[in-house]
Amino acid sequence: MSSTLLYNPINPSTALYSRTPFLIPKDFPAELCGRLSPNQKPSSRNLENGFSKKFTTRAKAAAGGVAEPARAEPPSKEKKKMRVLVAGGGIGGLVFALAAKRRGFDVVVFEKDLSAIRGEGQYRGPIQIQSNALAALEAIDMDVADEVLSSGCITGDRINGLVDGISGNWYVKFDTFTPAAERGLPVTRVISRMTLQQILARAVGSDIIINDSNVVDFTDDGDKVTVTLGSGQSYEGDLLIGADGIYSKVRKNLFGLTDPIYSGYTCYTGIADFVPADIETVGYRVFLGHKQYFVSSDVGGGKMQWYAFYNEKPGGVDDPKGKKTRLLKLFDGWCDNVIDLLLATDEDAILRRDIYDRTPTFSWGKGRVTLLGDSVHAMQPNLGQGGCMAIEDGYQLAMELDKAWAQSVATGTQIDVVSSLKRYENARKLRVAVIHGLARMAAIMASTYKAYLGFLTKFRIPHPGRVGGRVFIDIGMPLMLSWVLGGNGSKLEGRALQCRLSDKASDQLRTWFSDDEALERALDADWFLFPIGDSTAASETIFLSRDEKNPYVIGSVSHANVPGVSIAIPSPQVSEMHAKITYKDGFFYVTDLRSEHGTWIADNEDKRFRVSPNFPTRFRPTDVIEFGSDKKVAFRVKAMKLAPKATNKEGEKEVLQAV
Repeated sequence: MSSTLLYNPINPSTALYSRTPFLIPKDFPAELCGRLSPNQKPSSRNLENGFSKKFTTRAKAAAGGVAEPARAEPPSKEKKKMRVLVAGGGIGGLVFALAAKRRGFDVVVFEKDLSAIRGEGQYRGPIQIQSNALAALEAIDMDVADEVLSSGCITGDRINGLVDGISGNWYVKFDTFTPAAERGLPVTRVISRMTLQQILARAVGSDIIINDSNVVDFTDDGDKVTVTLGSGQSYEGDLLIGADGIYSKVRKNLFGLTDPIYSGYTCYTGIADFVPADIETVGYRVFLGHKQYFVSSDVGGGKMQWYAFYNEKPGGVDDPKGKKTRLLKLFDGWCDNVIDLLLATDEDAILRRDIYDRTPTFSWGKGRVTLLGDSVHAMQPNLGQGGCMAIEDGYQLAMELDKAWAQSVATGTQIDVVSSLKRYENARKLRVAVIHGLARMAAIMASTYKAYLGFLTKFRIPHPGRVGGRVFIDIGMPLMLSWVLGGNGSKLEGRALQCRLSDKASDQLRTWFSDDEALERALDADWFLFPIGDSTAASETIFLSRDEKNPYVIGSVSHANVPGVSIAIPSPQVSEMHAKITYKDGFFYVTDLRSEHGTWIADNEDKRFRVSPNFPTRFRPTDVIEFGSDKKVAFRVKAMKLAPKATNKEGEKEVLQAV
């Protein structure tokens, strides 16, 4: 019988293991990766492939005069003698500019700050680009789409869905892989917003984007549109696209000042160096609670992004260095998946913003001016479709302009800009309005969730809303995902309906959707017992080996002559030969050896029961195992990607394990 080496209790909250790359180009300006203030000027240092951060125009404009912007010849189509002005160089504006450029239009993009800090950009971190938007990018420019796809972290090839925030148990699982695969669409990715913007900006071209420029006004005389910048400069074009975000100045000048609508929720967000035990099987989760919810997603490179939503009035301010402390209080008692992420996040990496959107409208533009993306349909982030809708907008608008140009050439008449803009708006309004409404509904569902009837919580009687919601989701969610992710794919011109060889899922994916035990068996992680609560006799962490031939024997004294690993825990309620822990076929079991005070398990729903003597009882991550009835010797079961560290006598850190 060998003796076991025990881990000192530590905070198992950080990890360096990586499943997929989280890419920021190595020569991307470091100052752009931090949190710049809106007034900071980025440097003119060159980016990857010689692309310059500082965008300029070769033509100089006198204040108040009309400047002639630089032109870039599109590689694919004959130059069209129509100039398109775009207010805003965010994702939507750049995607449209790229699509218009590829179709041969003369495009000029005005951007206040291309460092992605415009508006709320500093709070957003990585962005989810789902199958519908990736397919639109492929239809616009396959090379750009390839770069985006290769730079992103695939999440659509794994389980995604809703779980109970307290227990961590699955409520419903989403299949985002099948709708994409069946329609020949790319699988959902998460990509750094900075990386995505750089890819798009480089493709659009430095001669097309004018940085440090802010459209503050415009005039539409019926034949052309003239925009006025904050600097006093003016530029002239055939039409204007307002892609300048939720606080759009173009929208304000079109329809007057209207305030965005507060969702009722403030949102904390952060990125942690942390890898969950189930990283190979789970892409993102939404943890449900009452008037609060929590979202986590793999973003690659050993990092997890999370969002914590809490129902309160807007304008709240936290104490200095107080965000993390407040979050731990707000989510006290929630499952380990939530708490571990919060503990692993540095205080300075936590940001806060209030969530706003805009109610869909039937009026997107007037005359030769229209809107795109957040400027007309800003959404709550609950479906991850805000940026995706802007990308779809950009594709549709460029296509309608191209059709109008082709018609004008065929008929020998002047291009009808106004009608083409109206066709774009009509093609987008219904789809955008439905997805906008679904995003609001998702917030309501996520925050009004109750697992059990409030006045009968201790009896664990399921709440009727939980039961009814589950039935509705089981029926409606596959249809909704199919329409959202794949509903626009067949309308994309110039894109073949085909899957990528790189977009493959595990052969066990379908099994994981219906079999939680198979999902647990797929965990590729180390298992530990961490002492918790009132435990006084148990003070060290135990590593559990998957060696089926070496069980762990727990008792008040060491047993050198018994096969396996002996763990001695001196405590009045721990019997001399108390219990045995074994591993078999992917699961761990505990067997009570007829101890006087028993072996107890408390599961993640706080159900506590005594283990039957001489009968192996399976336990799971987050369960609590108690040796004795007085809770003096209690351990929480955790599955982790990296082993905890223990400090040796020289102060160096080493990994200890049972032998």
